[in-house]
Amino acid sequence: MPDKPAAEVAIDEPLIRGLLAEQASDVIPDAQTRPLSLAEAGWDCEMWRLGDDLAVRMPRRAVAAKLVVHEHEVVPTLARLIAPSVVGVPAPLVRGLPSGGYPWHWSVVPWFDGASALSVRRAERTPWAADLARALRLMHVEAPAEHPVNPFRGVPLADRDEAVEARLASLRARRAAPEDQLDAGHELWRAAVAAPVHSGRPVWVHGDLHPGNLVADAGRLAAIIDFGDVTAGDPAYDLAVAWLAFDAAGRERFIAMLADRHDADAWTRARGWAVAVAAMLLDHSDDNPEYAALGAEALAEVTAR
Repeated sequence: MPDKPAAEVAIDEPLIRGLLAEQASDVIPDAQTRPLSLAEAGWDCEMWRLGDDLAVRMPRRAVAAKLVVHEHEVVPTLARLIAPSVVGVPAPLVRGLPSGGYPWHWSVVPWFDGASALSVRRAERTPWAADLARALRLMHVEAPAEHPVNPFRGVPLADRDEAVEARLASLRARRAAPEDQLDAGHELWRAAVAAPVHSGRPVWVHGDLHPGNLVADAGRLAAIIDFGDVTAGDPAYDLAVAWLAFDAAGRERFIAMLADRHDADAWTRARGWAVAVAAMLLDHSDDNPEYAALGAEALAEVTAR
């Protein structure tokens, strides 16, 4: 059964051209003559490539509309924080408004050359594990009180206990993953729920940090993208990428770069979040083989002894 929700609005070239003509001509004078083509249609947004160096980000569902607003509000700040690293961030160049029959905010953002890190083997991600860790060191700083609230990301693990337990039970009932991995994953989740909660101030959290939201180019990490789930809270949610993205060698580099920032409890929570994300991907990617494969790989990686 397909898991990807249907689009709630038709997005096509005439619509985007009209929005660009109305709202982007001051920033992008040649917007009307640049080539425009659909690059990706995700769960929440469509990305249309605009020339060689820009992209138009268009929500395709109402639930995603507020995520783009969050990006308008927060990503410029995060881009400034991460700027000292070698990793790019798609800070919006145009913060588009509803118009012309299109009901939601939209963006024009930089386009980063490269490919989704999903297409890069885990062993080949190791050279840029430290670069990702360095970017997170810069980003994981105290957020202001008015940060976007996300009830699913960066929260105490106990808040998601019922949902994660249900997903693990569903996977077990459907025999959708090896039983020994589900047993080990369940133990890791219970240990993470029982671990002390994050006691510091809420820090910025990307909220959806996995290989599908990392752009790799010529053996380097070019960018972190898709900040729609951005929030503030426990950085352990982002640290789960240690198991979602890397093999043992890459994970060792990633964790070593952050060893002075996070204690053992934080890594216990991070490993629990990796189990939770793996379970979510396995349970909701029937029509997306790449993400189903990521879920299977991540569960195997996080439960490896």
